[in-house]
Amino acid sequence: MTNDAATSNHPAQPDGIFAHEHPESRARRDGGFTLWFTGLSGAGKSTIAHLVGPELERRGAIVEYLDGDTVRTHLSKGLGFSKEDRDTNIERIGWVAARLTRHGAAVIAAAISPYEETRRRARMAIEEWGPFVEVYVRASVDECARRDVKGLYAKAFAGEIKGFTGVDDPYEPPSSPEIVLDTEQHSPEESVQLIMTRLEELGLVAAGVTA
Repeated sequence: MTNDAATSNHPAQPDGIFAHEHPESRARRDGGFTLWFTGLSGAGKSTIAHLVGPELERRGAIVEYLDGDTVRTHLSKGLGFSKEDRDTNIERIGWVAARLTRHGAAVIAAAISPYEETRRRARMAIEEWGPFVEVYVRASVDECARRDVKGLYAKAFAGEIKGFTGVDDPYEPPSSPEIVLDTEQHSPEESVQLIMTRLEELGLVAAGVTA
C-alpha cells in the first residue's frame, strides 16, 4: 500500500492543534488527544491498539483504553446490534473519550464504529477538547474471516448471525482518516511505527528515543 499514513482535512498547526479548535479548548486539554481505531471485526484494531499504548506511555502519555468489547460489557451492557444501538454505543464511547481527552489523557478507542456519520459526531465531541486522530484499520472481509477464531464470519455467511458488519450490514470506510493501516500488508509492529510517526508529525508526541 502506498498511503499508509493518509492526512485528513483537519490540518494541524505547528503545536499539533487543529486549525479549527477553540482556543479555550486548547488551554483546558493539556495534551490530551484521542486515537480512534475503526475497521471490520478481525482487521486488527485491538491488537494494534494494545501495542501502541505502551509506546505512548514510554513517550510520557497517560493512556486510557476504550475497547469495543470491554465497553459493551460495562458501559453499553444490554445494547443490541441494531443501527440505533450501535450508534448509542459509539456515542457513549465518544462521550467518555471527550471527558478523558479534556483531562489530558491519550485515549485509545477501538471499536468497529461502522457508520461515517456516527464517527463524525464522535469527532466533533472530542475535538471540543483535543485532537481526534482517526485510524482506519483496513483488511478485506475474506481476510478477516480467515483470521476469525470464533467462527463468527462463518455463521454470518451461513445466515446464522444477522446484521453482521461487512456481511449483511454495511461498513462505511472513513472518507478522510488521519491514518490508514493495511493489515494485509503490514505487521502489527509496523503499524504501530506508522502511527507513532504520524503522531510525531502532528506534534502530539515527542520524537522517539532509544532505550
